[in-house]
Parts: sequence; structure tokens; C-alpha cells
Amino acid sequence: MRPGLITGGAAALLLLTACMGGTTEPGKDAAAGYDPTATVEITWWTGQTEEAEKVAETLAAEYHTAHPNVTVKTSPGAPTTDDLLTKLSAGFTGGNYPDVSYAYGSWAGELGGSGKTQDLTAFVQDPSFAWAEIPEAARQTATTDGKVIGVPALVDNIALIYNKTLFDKAGLSYPTDQWSWEDFRAAAKKLTDAGTNTYGTAYSVSGSEDTTWHLWPLLWQNGGKILDGNKPAFNSDAGVKALETLRQMAVDDKSMYLDQTDERYWRLFNSGRIGMMLSGPWSLIELKEAALSYGVADLPGVNGDHQTVSGPDLWVLFDHGDVDRAGASRDFVKWLTSSGIDAKWNLAVGNLPLRTAESTTPEFANYVKEYPGGDKFFANLANARQARPTVPGYEEMSRNVGDAIASVLQGRSTPEEALDAAAKKSENALVN
Repeated sequence: MRPGLITGGAAALLLLTACMGGTTEPGKDAAAGYDPTATVEITWWTGQTEEAEKVAETLAAEYHTAHPNVTVKTSPGAPTTDDLLTKLSAGFTGGNYPDVSYAYGSWAGELGGSGKTQDLTAFVQDPSFAWAEIPEAARQTATTDGKVIGVPALVDNIALIYNKTLFDKAGLSYPTDQWSWEDFRAAAKKLTDAGTNTYGTAYSVSGSEDTTWHLWPLLWQNGGKILDGNKPAFNSDAGVKALETLRQMAVDDKSMYLDQTDERYWRLFNSGRIGMMLSGPWSLIELKEAALSYGVADLPGVNGDHQTVSGPDLWVLFDHGDVDRAGASRDFVKWLTSSGIDAKWNLAVGNLPLRTAESTTPEFANYVKEYPGGDKFFANLANARQARPTVPGYEEMSRNVGDAIASVLQGRSTPEEALDAAAKKSENALVN
């Protein structure tokens, strides 16, 4: 799913709620004493579009059939997924929040600091949960301040999607999994044609998380890190080198289309105006509709390191001071994210499977047939070895980094100047 960001107002509400305290007694398991036979109604905010919401309702009814004492009340929760965090924040203040909610992974730090989440650390370690079947980056994203606050709902990653027709027209060999960024840059230059307004590649300069998270793989590949403890570390030599790689294409070569909106670059790719796009499996649905001839390869790498970034989303579980609601919520999410049921959920709506065990299912075979390249994205999860930080303040830092990237790619500043300024602006946001 394309990444979303918390708004400043929502962050303030969450921090206020954290100061007010949560419902969980320190050291007490929210589901201690749970009676699996108790009659319970739990609320599930799915965060889904209309079509996916129908799938969710079907699954909720299936769970109820198998567990007649538990009613799962479903709704999208908010008009859009981006609005969910504001809705949750208001609900924390008014005591009207769900038992389970969809959440972007980038919200984990703020939600974990609300004092309203369940601590699932021991729960997911039970062998029956098969926690290790879920990709490492997704498990890290579900963990904040040493506690597991939810279960991954969706896994994805960024790879290189290329237009075969444009490569053929330029007489270029298709990208491989062994490509370096030098290979990528050279191809982008050759694919760019000012006469037809065709670009070799593209990048978002909106300053959103879509801008920021595309830099993180390059940072990691160059040996850098985002944070050192709770201090910004992205403005290292590795960060400067990573951003300089992008600047050369945008400013020197003019082979990079700069998108102010997050919405145009993938539409231009789908219409045959951009040769290469760094994007995720969510693009496969639109590519199918566009009937484009495309291929998928690992991200270009540095010295053979092809790390990517994953943007897992979560099912976050909340505590209402009711052990039966807490326990029923856990059982429902365990069922929902099991390999058998997840194949009916994520694969049915066009997402990657959540668990490695699903790679042999008929649903996965159908998914790959319907969305060519889906198997490549699934294999690329192995290159998602690090996760974005799940700390309060990440969202503000991300915006600062996004603005720095945009400034550099538009030729207004150097990578070193921009990243140093972003690090300085982010210091206070990251202090706990």
C-alpha cells in the first residue's frame, strides 16, 4: 500500500492521550483470564476500500460461524485509510475506539505511545502463531519500545518495474537482479527523450513518506542508518552518497521525472512515458488494467547489496479493560493472519501473501498468474532486512527528510546541506 503519514494534529492528540494514560495495568496481560466461551462483540476497523471491505465482512461472518459467541462488527473506520489515525486519536479521547484497527506501519510509534494498545509480545511467541513465517521487517514494524502492539496485516517492498516496450525501442537489455545504480543511471539517460517527453525514471518530490522511504534502501546499501539511538543518523556520508546518486539523475542528467503529487509518476509509467519505476506490488493491479508489457527486477545495488524497504501495515489491537474482548480480539487476528485465511484475504484483494507458508497455495499460484511479477516481489521480501523506525517522532522526521530530498532533486541545495538541516530540525521530535 502506498505509505501514509500522520498529521501534526493527530500526533498531538496521541501524545496527549499517552500523558492521560491507558487502560492497561502495568505488568498485567490485557487478556489474562480470558474465557473463550464468553459472549463478546468486538469492533474491527478494516481501513479498506469498498471492494475489500466486502471481503472483510465475509471473513468476519465466517469467523462468527466457527465461533458463534463472538460477533465481529466491521467497518472501514474512516472515509479513507489516511483518516484512520485522526479517528483513532479522537476515539482515544472519547473512549470510542475499536478492538482491532488497520494502521500504517509508520504510525506504530505514535499508537504504541497512546497507552491504549495491547502488549502482544508473549502472545505472538506461542509456537502455534508461527510468528517467524512473517517477514522480519514486518515483525520489526509491529514492535515499538520493545513491545509487539499488533500483527502485520500487509507486507510489501519496493523493486524495479520496467517498461519492456521502451527498453526494446532504445535497444537496451532488460534490467537484471545484479544491476548497480550506475547501470540504472545509464539506462535512464538512454531512455529519456525530450522530444516525446519520455523519462528514464521518476521520483516523488511531494515531501511525503513516498518521497522519504525511497531513499532508505540507498542509505542502507551504502552502509548508513536512519537513527543512532534516538538521534538522526541519515545525514552521514552514506546518506549524502545515497542522495547524490538521485541528484545526478534529476539535476545533471534530467532523466528523472519529478512528481509534486505522488500520483502522476505511476500514471505516466502506466501510459508508457516513463521507462523505469521504483514501486511496489500495489502497482501490479494498475499495470494489469493498463495492459502494459513490463518486467520486475530487484532494486539496483551497491557492491552487490540490493536491500529494499518494506512498508508493512498492521492490525493493531487495543485494550478496553475487558479481558474477554482482548482475548477474542487476539484469537480473531490469529485466525485472520493464519496462512489458510490470509490466502483468502490478502491474495484475494491483490496483495502479497503474509506468510511464507502461502507460497505453495493454489491462491498464490492464481495470484501470480493474474499479476505477473507478484512472485518476484514475494521473493524480494528477503531483501527487506531492515525496518523503518517505530519511534514517536518518525513522522515529523520523515517530512523533514522528504523536504530535503525534494530540495536537492529540484536543484535548490546540496545533499550534505539539505540532510544536515533535516537532521537538526528532527532532533527535538525524536526526543522521548
